[in-house]
Amino acid sequence: MNVVVVGAQWGDEGKGKVVDLYSAKADYIVRYQGGNNAGHTLVVGGKKTVLHLIPSGILHPGKICLIANGVVFDPTVFFEEIESLQVAGALSSAPYEAIRVSERAHVILPYHRLLDRLREEHAAKDQSKIGTTVRGIGPSYEDKVARRGIQVIDLLRPELLHSKLRRAIEEKNILLEHLFHTEKVEIEPIYEECLKLGKRLKPYVADVRAILTTAIQNKRPILFEGAQGTLLDVDHGTYPFVTSSNTVAAGALAGSGVGLHAVGSVIGITKAYTTRVGTGPFPTEMEKTEPQIADKIRKVGGEFGATTGRPRRTGWLDLVALKYAVEVNGLTGIALMKADVLQGLDSIKVCTSYRLAGTFLYDLPSCIEDLENVEPVYKTFPGWGPYDPKKIKAVADLPKELQVYMDYIEKFTGIPIVLMSTGAGREETLLLSYPF
Repeated sequence: MNVVVVGAQWGDEGKGKVVDLYSAKADYIVRYQGGNNAGHTLVVGGKKTVLHLIPSGILHPGKICLIANGVVFDPTVFFEEIESLQVAGALSSAPYEAIRVSERAHVILPYHRLLDRLREEHAAKDQSKIGTTVRGIGPSYEDKVARRGIQVIDLLRPELLHSKLRRAIEEKNILLEHLFHTEKVEIEPIYEECLKLGKRLKPYVADVRAILTTAIQNKRPILFEGAQGTLLDVDHGTYPFVTSSNTVAAGALAGSGVGLHAVGSVIGITKAYTTRVGTGPFPTEMEKTEPQIADKIRKVGGEFGATTGRPRRTGWLDLVALKYAVEVNGLTGIALMKADVLQGLDSIKVCTSYRLAGTFLYDLPSCIEDLENVEPVYKTFPGWGPYDPKKIKAVADLPKELQVYMDYIEKFTGIPIVLMSTGAGREETLLLSYPF
């Protein structure tokens, strides 16, 4: 049975740790959307590793890690990550034996990063900026949809590459010169750099769809690794304050080229509270209402972006949004992360509905204006005291108050908690049910 792991909130839920754990039983680990705007943090043996493009399963020897067609791919970042893993001893001298990159993936180029930055700076003038990571993700996806994108395979075809670059850059230069009033982009330096990257990348390039099709036929277990979170999905998230790809579980199919039969279980990752990076509505945010608790959670939980280092906005667990994530992803189980961060608080709140203009809402509003104006309706639980993660071997070993909290989440969402993180380390985890 193949498994999809997705974020059930606004990203930063702890997917890296879960993917790392589940990778032990998978032969193939697939990254199927997003780009290096994602940051998956793993702690193994007390050592911290942050990955942005390469699937988190790379820390398990003998696995095949695939970067699929739905990813927007920055070759420079990719090679930086390869070198970092080699220095750490996590990769051999022939890393292309463990990592493949789809020939259909679209490439992030310097003009994508430039446009991303200029747009954010321009939008800041009227306070309308999205709060992107300025990594060129959105502009690269735009080129893909506009049929002006550069694919990985193009880096190996010099004449085709030059023709496609000329067409793409022609349009970009109009924006750069007349909207942003900055210097135009020259094609030749980018072309020469692309050729160099293509030669270096060639051993990694493969038909990832064909690899996965063979794996499915041979019943080899596959783990699909999502990036960002459900509420950042370009179709189903808090638009326009979203990312540029489909982060929901269905994105695994289009983003890797497999059919509906390929997926068995879908595990949604959620913290025991909620965080958000960047701008956009956040109904349970406590930065203004309970700033001391927000600051404590941020410090204890290390709530700073793995990609940007930005402090994450913090709030109570939003069960309305979590149930929405269950429905749009078809979640079969929940992985509950960072409940240990909340230990020591006198009380814990969860949002069970919204109030808008005197009316109670039990679903996530589609209109961003409504979501910005809702008031969260809370249920309050007693807090739980400190516990030693190393002594937790079963749910019964957890504080009773935390057990009650977990039980309520299961009943509200209608699906079980299948994994419980008790601390930051790989070993500090309760695997209550295995999806493979």
